[in-house]
Amino acid sequence: MRSLVTFLMSALALLLAGCNPNSFSDEEKKTIASLSLASLPPLPADPTNRVADDRRAAAFGATLFFDTDFSANGAVACGTCHLIDRQFQDGLPLAKGVGTTDRRTMPLAGVAYSPWQFWDGRKDSLWAQALGPMEDAREHGGNRTFYAHLVTEKYRDRYEGIFGPLPDLASLPRNASPKGNGQEQAAWEAMEEGQRTDIDRVFSNLGKAIAAFERSIQHSETRFDRFAAALASGKEPEGDAAFSDLEAEGLKLFIGKAQCVTCHNGPRFTDDHFHNTGVPAVPGLPEDRGRAQAVAQVLSDPFNCAGKFSDAPGECDELRFMIREGEELERAFKTPSLRGVASRPPYMHSGQIATLEDVIDHYSRAPESPAGHSEVDPIVFTDRGRAALIAFLKTLE
Repeated sequence: MRSLVTFLMSALALLLAGCNPNSFSDEEKKTIASLSLASLPPLPADPTNRVADDRRAAAFGATLFFDTDFSANGAVACGTCHLIDRQFQDGLPLAKGVGTTDRRTMPLAGVAYSPWQFWDGRKDSLWAQALGPMEDAREHGGNRTFYAHLVTEKYRDRYEGIFGPLPDLASLPRNASPKGNGQEQAAWEAMEEGQRTDIDRVFSNLGKAIAAFERSIQHSETRFDRFAAALASGKEPEGDAAFSDLEAEGLKLFIGKAQCVTCHNGPRFTDDHFHNTGVPAVPGLPEDRGRAQAVAQVLSDPFNCAGKFSDAPGECDELRFMIREGEELERAFKTPSLRGVASRPPYMHSGQIATLEDVIDHYSRAPESPAGHSEVDPIVFTDRGRAALIAFLKTLE
């Protein structure tokens, strides 16, 4: 009788789990290996930034990253929203600099692997991305001649040691920019074309230094990576590399029935593409069309790969062959990395969803998108399945 009870309990456990959680097929093992940091390729070169891997530029970029003087109110730096102890993000639903923005701050680990920057991909390089917040009125709130004067006053030697001589700024206004207020725009238009080019060159070089620093921010090994390494070696995972039954079941769901791996693939758990997943709009915020509105922005950006401030304007395949129109761009946002995701609530591009449980419920319901067409199909999860997925995602911490 005891053996029959034991058998029935074991059978019930398997039914509840849906599988033997510690048994993975060869195909599943192959997928798991592809998600491990051991599969991460070397950091890709950025030919558009000739100082991308210059240590002096990276050190200078780190200084700029944390310098609050590079803002309109002297209180905001890149590091204000990209906090070191919060995975280089801030945990807020909407980023706050000089003002409040319309989207969340993205974490920076592994950001140099992505060909597109921001939630909508409106910048096509890491250095071009760094320039956007600097002259956004809600973020740093500064302007181009302001930054040129500031770097001349504070960091002339460091700048010139990397990029060469700074231009003569004696006759140039303190505040001028094509994106500033009316007075700043008028001052910019009053400048000679050569002067504007000189300022833009300095401005772009500041972005290139910051990008050199950001390239050094990489993902750290997690429990999942140690589990994947043991699995790949054929050894039984030990210590914290050993997954619980629930964690293993969550991994099976992630790469199987739940279809998470369709978009969250590769060692960074992102395909770096843009998807409409039916995320709701935020009441009170302007309409956000995602990738659909970003295409024109990246094409017209003077600091894009094909522009004169790029160090390799002929190597712009991503820009040249990007999808420029179609319904699939409407409300499509970049797939975020899931590494460290459990400690990064709230979720989605404007913090619309509060918890991981709510995220799973969103994908389970697969609501219609406010605009365009959602790519998500409904998936039925049991309570155990939800718990298993979350247990697995916590191994990516």
